[in-house]
Amino acid sequence: MESARSDLTRLAGLIQAHAPYDGHFNLRLPGVEVVRASRTSKELVHGVVRPALCVVAQGAKTVFLGNEAFEYDAAQMLVFSVDVPVSGQVTKASPAEPFLCLKVELDPERIADLVLKVYPDGLPLSQKNLAVYAAPSEPGIINAATRLVELMAQPEDAELLAPLAVEEILIRLLRSPIGGRVAQIGKEDSRLQRISQAVSWVRTNFDRPLDVERLAAMVHMSASTFHQHFKSVTAMSPLQFQKVMRLQEARRLMLSRMMDAGMACRQVGYLSASQFSREYGRFFGSAPMKDIARLREGGLAGVVAET
Repeated sequence: MESARSDLTRLAGLIQAHAPYDGHFNLRLPGVEVVRASRTSKELVHGVVRPALCVVAQGAKTVFLGNEAFEYDAAQMLVFSVDVPVSGQVTKASPAEPFLCLKVELDPERIADLVLKVYPDGLPLSQKNLAVYAAPSEPGIINAATRLVELMAQPEDAELLAPLAVEEILIRLLRSPIGGRVAQIGKEDSRLQRISQAVSWVRTNFDRPLDVERLAAMVHMSASTFHQHFKSVTAMSPLQFQKVMRLQEARRLMLSRMMDAGMACRQVGYLSASQFSREYGRFFGSAPMKDIARLREGGLAGVVAET
């Protein structure tokens, strides 16, 4: 226990060295980044996350997927298993003790290779496939994460040894109580992988009309089975998922490209401006231009970003 606390303190110091101010910082190894936030969030940050493991060294955060809420801190690590639109809010942070997090992307092919070594006799059963889940932080993972970030300050060591530290993190994650769920990320033709394919299609084509039956056929499921599994993974129906993608993108376009509501509405696939305004207000809490004006006035243009 004392060793784990020591590793967390060390990890926090290392993350701060790579994140001198608030934001996301890519480290030398692709797919590895650190995050810093020195104050709690008044606004939800909206964005799409890729499959990843998040290990918190200090502070706390809550992520929302549909109507589900997931809290994570130094005692709880978070796993994203599918690309999904989420919102997040830092709930514990201060300039003296900022929120500090290490994020390691979970590559399906790499997971698949390691599954063969970790589970040579076959995978344990896993009934749950929700795209986001929290689990108690593993001391071994925290220790490996600390060594990984430490290597980032040494270019030669980072190139040679950092991939081994990531592999250790993934193996320990697969051997943890949630290992069976993580393994589904790399299992070809698993329900999770098939829904992941559908999610990728919707992400790429969110501005086009959504034919659920055709999408179900694309991943070799009946429409009713597809709808059930899609919701069990993303906590949203396919149409709800598409709507969230559209609204998040419209907000991003209005904030970053100075588009008016009418242009953003058409850009993301809405045919009815009134429907767009109504759904936007229901999702973000106020009408499009009023929301954007409030965000710009408050200097909150970064509320549309990766969580």
